[in-house]
Amino acid sequence: MQKEVAAIVDSYRSIAAPCEGLFKDKGSRFIAYAFPFASADELTGLMERIRREHHGARHHCFAYRLGAAKDVFRVNDDGEPSSTAGRPILAAIDSAGYSDVLVVVVRYFGGILLGAPGLVRAYRAAAEDALAKAEPVQKLVSESFVLEFAYGEEGAVRSFLKGQQGVVVTGRDFGMGCRLTVQVRLCEKENFLSKLKLINNEKSTRIQCRPVQVAPTGD
Repeated sequence: MQKEVAAIVDSYRSIAAPCEGLFKDKGSRFIAYAFPFASADELTGLMERIRREHHGARHHCFAYRLGAAKDVFRVNDDGEPSSTAGRPILAAIDSAGYSDVLVVVVRYFGGILLGAPGLVRAYRAAAEDALAKAEPVQKLVSESFVLEFAYGEEGAVRSFLKGQQGVVVTGRDFGMGCRLTVQVRLCEKENFLSKLKLINNEKSTRIQCRPVQVAPTGD
């Protein structure tokens, strides 16, 4: 019995620039802001800015979704009844098919209680209005590698890279030896490494390849 090979997810949709939305109900105003959002480290600064601009608002609720796998998220109701604000905002993000997105919805209370169903509808509608105005952008997931080789092998390396799909040279260092930094799209990684190994075997080159180590970020 053959096992199914899981597809590599290395592209997803995000938004190109910030955008705004609005929903009104029974005097309450729900102002939504959608931001391109690459890391949870950006959250504090963006929320501080929104709170300064809307210091008179009663609630500043948000949700975000991160990554190609869309497995990183956070929701916040900021004093609204549980799951009536952050979850509906996240539902709007997911319905639009976006990731690496933060949506903040600011509420100015109009004096009339909306009830839980009304809040869910209002927060989602405001988020949907902002996201409907967004310009979609495709993001690709890649890994970085350093190629090290002698000057006499430069031609072989350039010929190899020219024939590779999803590979971009991002850095060059030609000193005592030659060094190239390349970004390889995730779906092309295995093909890239296997072809490089084949070239070393067939042409007796000594092209060294090592992944670029990314330092972990703290909380």
